[in-house]
Amino acid sequence: MADTFDLAPETQVPEPEGQGFWKKLKRGLFMTHTEILGRIDAALEGRAVLDERTVEHLEEALIGADLGVETALALVARLQERARQSEAGDAGRLRALLAEEMAALLDQAPRPAPLGPGPAVILVVGVNGVGKTTTIAKLGRREQRAGRQVLLAAADTFRAAAIEQLATWGERLGVEVVRQAPGGDPAAVVYDALEAAKARAADRVIVDTAGRLHTKDHLMAELAKIGRVIERGAAGWQRQTLLVLDATTGQNALAQAREFARVVPVDGVVLAKLDGTAKGGMAVAVACQLKLPVLYLGVGEGADDLVEFRPREFAAALLG
Repeated sequence: MADTFDLAPETQVPEPEGQGFWKKLKRGLFMTHTEILGRIDAALEGRAVLDERTVEHLEEALIGADLGVETALALVARLQERARQSEAGDAGRLRALLAEEMAALLDQAPRPAPLGPGPAVILVVGVNGVGKTTTIAKLGRREQRAGRQVLLAAADTFRAAAIEQLATWGERLGVEVVRQAPGGDPAAVVYDALEAAKARAADRVIVDTAGRLHTKDHLMAELAKIGRVIERGAAGWQRQTLLVLDATTGQNALAQAREFARVVPVDGVVLAKLDGTAKGGMAVAVACQLKLPVLYLGVGEGADDLVEFRPREFAAALLG
């Protein structure tokens, strides 16, 4: 059986949804916002029309913000069409139209139905080093704030550091962590976590998983076994699989997402470390090129620094 750590929750005042949302979002997007606005302003140069030179500079600005070539070209093409249809304006009007078209692109990715009342299992996947364990802690805090009892499962048994890090976060949050010694069977950890969740009437079981994407066959077999354990041990429960990507890695994150989507059915993406990069356009590239919805943004190191992804607010904060 796995060890468990059952600690009394810290005394906290729930934070209303939306309180500090804009502050956190703008802080997280500060580097991208500053860089992309500088590039866009230089491209538009006070112009009210999109001539060939302006279009070329605008495409370069968006590519530089890590939207990727395909997404940048698609976005500028949409902007050109809107600009032709709308009344003459100025550079500010063009920027507003660009934000609207960016939000429309982000809305194209199908979003999963939100988890409702009742027990649910959330599998969190991603390569090592992307901020997966910290993201799990942030997800746990969000669920706590919603009044749900959370249990964490340290099923990345390949790395002792991952187990210890999750246990440390469990202590900080005051939630139970189920784990085994390094090298244990990940599926056994999940089994024990589900049994503990039933015994304690927990609402959410959030599972850390291994990130060894370079050994795909092993990872697929491991996740398939975990899936079978969940099907048997949590029949009727809701399930969600979230992929964590490191925003600081830019287009490499897009390649990782593409590979993981081939191995694991992914419901949505968490873009982590957004506060440490000028590559926030990755969110647009993931949604546009991979048709994967971005569900959350990591905008800091604290447990509360996770915001729900809202396409229109994101585009507005990114483009001013």
